[in-house]
Amino acid sequence: MSIPAFGLGTFRLKDEVVKASVSTALELGYRAIDTAQIYGNEAAVGEAISDSGVARKDLYITTKIWVENLGAEQVISSLKESLTKLKTDYVDLTLIHWPSPGNAVSVAETMHALVEAKKLGLTREIGISNFTVALMQEAIDAVGAEAIATNQIELSPFLQNQTVVDFARKNGIAITSYMTLAYGDALKDETIIAVAARHDATPAQVVLAWALQLGYAVIPSSTKRENLASNLLAQQLKLTDADMADIAKLERNGRLVSPEGLAPEWD
Repeated sequence: MSIPAFGLGTFRLKDEVVKASVSTALELGYRAIDTAQIYGNEAAVGEAISDSGVARKDLYITTKIWVENLGAEQVISSLKESLTKLKTDYVDLTLIHWPSPGNAVSVAETMHALVEAKKLGLTREIGISNFTVALMQEAIDAVGAEAIATNQIELSPFLQNQTVVDFARKNGIAITSYMTLAYGDALKDETIIAVAARHDATPAQVVLAWALQLGYAVIPSSTKRENLASNLLAQQLKLTDADMADIAKLERNGRLVSPEGLAPEWD
């Protein structure tokens, strides 16, 4: 897939906390950073990137359009604001953060606006987030599956989202997993702990390696240097077929993110 398999998430991190996280991550070798308009941290992320000395061409920056900005006019103007905050001329990937509540703005309208943003050079790639199969089909009908770089969805050992994954794969759309560690709950799971012990790895490394081996991109966040460094090593961990089968059994439709008024009717 065109998007990096491993990146840094910045959800819930603000001001000096997010600056420190991004700075440390870049120092450790992270090159993909995921933010969003609603996170309220684009400016701090931009500052950390600018201060890092890492060349822009070596970075992959993702932001997401908030629901208030999904109309054709607002997509481009709000994206330009995001670019100013991020101190860059373009982002590598722009996503619809959540589908428009009550379909106030059609998926087609926003997708066409994102295509226009891409033509203007404001974003290199476009995609979607928190989209169900039906919503993915609307996006495909609007701009074609080949235009959609990824669907970023909640996905963890407890919520494997197979229906959405299978449909995305069938249409050549990559999956980016967020909340992969299930707010840390996956790190306390006995099966995960047992797999980690077999590999002399951390539970976080096991969960991230599981997602990577399934072909998903991951964007874990952390404020601790040791965790940021440790998470990176998940890319070198190879789980066995038996390990993968054990983790597959943990599915329990354990969704953690379903905000009222925003969440679609999940598959």
